[in-house]
Amino acid sequence: MRPIPVLMYHHVNPHRGDLVTVTPETFEGQMRYLYEQSYRTLKLDELLAFIYGKLILKEKAVVVTFDDGWLDNYSCAFPVIRKYQINAAIFIVTDRTERASESAAEIPFFVPTHKESKLLITQGNEHKVVLNWELIREMSDSGHVEFYSHTKSHIKCDRLPENELMQELQESKRVIEKKLGKPCPYLCWPYGKFNELATSLAKDAGYKALFTTDRGVVKIHSDPFAISRIVIKDNIAWFKKRMLIYTNSSLSHFYLRLKDTKIF
Repeated sequence: MRPIPVLMYHHVNPHRGDLVTVTPETFEGQMRYLYEQSYRTLKLDELLAFIYGKLILKEKAVVVTFDDGWLDNYSCAFPVIRKYQINAAIFIVTDRTERASESAAEIPFFVPTHKESKLLITQGNEHKVVLNWELIREMSDSGHVEFYSHTKSHIKCDRLPENELMQELQESKRVIEKKLGKPCPYLCWPYGKFNELATSLAKDAGYKALFTTDRGVVKIHSDPFAISRIVIKDNIAWFKKRMLIYTNSSLSHFYLRLKDTKIF
């Protein structure tokens, strides 16, 4: 059976060349490719069912994820998601979302860079760069976007004492479930940082799958508590080639081994 690449995005905005950013034109081209080539975009429950052998897929499939819950996910990515009927998951930082919800969202024509966005957060201006609950509910109600945990405060989870770490995991899950009225069984590690303690506590907190920044694809019987993903570049041609590689069992195995040995 074909492997499934889990795609990792952050920002979608016009700042070409900026950190962790894909331009709206590129993002639309990538999503159009998935649509036109009949890729199935899975929800996370479906991905987990695939891992456990409960979902048999004949078509090529991918998972689209976004980290951090940036406001440009609404203004620039969401229209494309609706246009091409893409399923996606966004991992949100609940402290940021709560503070962003204290003021009306600002959706400017020209959004900040990644560095400027982080600075605005430190200045208490989350509403200018982070999704609030009103927008999250609108996206969730579309049936195409799901929201899960990226912890409470976006902290490196391999450095915290047990009690603080458990609070990060439990509180973000609790808030999302309360605000959206839906289970929150999935978590993505901020900065990709975690350890055995973090994984164990996440299981205890009730998470059913954990997403990393490790490069790789998902196969049947992959570890659901160490799901690998693919960082997406701001390039449509690159994207098309990688989708062909990563959804092919032999090609993906060979290519990932070459990447791991840093041959290219």
